[in-house]
Amino acid sequence: MTTLATTAQSAPGAASMDLLRFAAVGSVDDGKSTLIGRLLHDTKQLFDDQLAAINAASERRGVGGVDLSFVTDGLRAEREQGITIDVAYRYAATPARKFIIADCPGHVQYTRNMATGASTADLALVVIDASQGLREQTRRHVCIAALLGVRQLVVTANKMDLTDWDTGAFARVEAEIRALARRLLVPACTVIPVSALHGDNVATRSAAAPWYDGPTVLEALEQAPAGGWAGANGAHEGSGARLPVQWILRQPGGGRTYAGMVNGGSLRNGDEVVIVPSGRRTRITSLSTPDGARTDAPVGLSVSIGLADDIDVSRGDLIAAADDVPEVATELDATVCWFAERPLEHGSRLRVKHTTRVTPGQVAAVTGRLDVNDLTVSATETLGENDIGTVRLSTAAPLAVDPYRRNRITGSFILIDPVTHATVAAGMVGLPHLAPDEDR
Repeated sequence: MTTLATTAQSAPGAASMDLLRFAAVGSVDDGKSTLIGRLLHDTKQLFDDQLAAINAASERRGVGGVDLSFVTDGLRAEREQGITIDVAYRYAATPARKFIIADCPGHVQYTRNMATGASTADLALVVIDASQGLREQTRRHVCIAALLGVRQLVVTANKMDLTDWDTGAFARVEAEIRALARRLLVPACTVIPVSALHGDNVATRSAAAPWYDGPTVLEALEQAPAGGWAGANGAHEGSGARLPVQWILRQPGGGRTYAGMVNGGSLRNGDEVVIVPSGRRTRITSLSTPDGARTDAPVGLSVSIGLADDIDVSRGDLIAAADDVPEVATELDATVCWFAERPLEHGSRLRVKHTTRVTPGQVAAVTGRLDVNDLTVSATETLGENDIGTVRLSTAAPLAVDPYRRNRITGSFILIDPVTHATVAAGMVGLPHLAPDEDR
């Protein structure tokens, strides 16, 4: 059996191949883990000892044959309950490209984990049980993925074998998911009839659906645009260069440099920049990494920056391109996915973590709740567990923010319970962008 590492090394140009990050999402029991397991198995990405462990776990569970969902469901509780609990990350490579796969839990109780898995994805692999149709939790997952900036869907109408490969069942799934994608302004949506259990149309084309002439799941993933989720390709309008300061480095002989990861756009030696929130202007005099000095720093690179002027710069500040400076705000309108059992309401006090800054915050108002079924936002004063809604936040310290649609880094934040230190919400700067309902 070919191992993942061997595959990655033997693929032509593997070191320079592009990387697709995708998240498998959908309702519990629709077959996400089985689909990912089948994809990895049929593309020969598993070690022999992994297969042996999966066989042993299948026998203990009394499964007739090999349960490929165990490839990603590695926790004992997951295998005992037959559900995914935590996000399982897997790495794979084919001759065409490399992948980082996030197998996200489908149970409503673990929606927060799903949001984590989708937050850095270029694409969502949506799994729908064709015999059941599009469920509410799948709608919630697709809504969250779209709000998080995912603009590509590869949708599998799974378990087509249970419908005897009925074209009507496939057409219903296709119509429902395309209508949802249109409302969420997701421009790319490919729908594929599959049976993950038997491998039909996953890595190889199946004779069970002669009426289908589109790509297999593997072909769709290999053909999808990849990369750049933290930069211009992952932000729909694009911002200028941003570097949230994570660390201050004292240099031998005196002086300081400022370390962080570049997003939004490249930085170059000699660029004029603005320190936010102070507004002080200066120029970049040096760019360096552990591999040495550079003349430029592309999106996604962790870099240390030297500045021409002795300016007071602290962790949590942001170095921005001088020709495109983010807004500095202590009050902002945002979309949040609320994860806690206790409701979110006016006056709730939380800690706001935005890039490398953490500051006390308060909910000035809860302004709306998104209905995942009809995609309308209705007025409300509270948000319950797993609700998606809109709020107005006030923060003690000023934040350098961009609308989430411009920059997925400076446009995002999390809310933390100040007592338990648990993450209770994922937030995006700005209100949801939805297309009008054509049926209304």
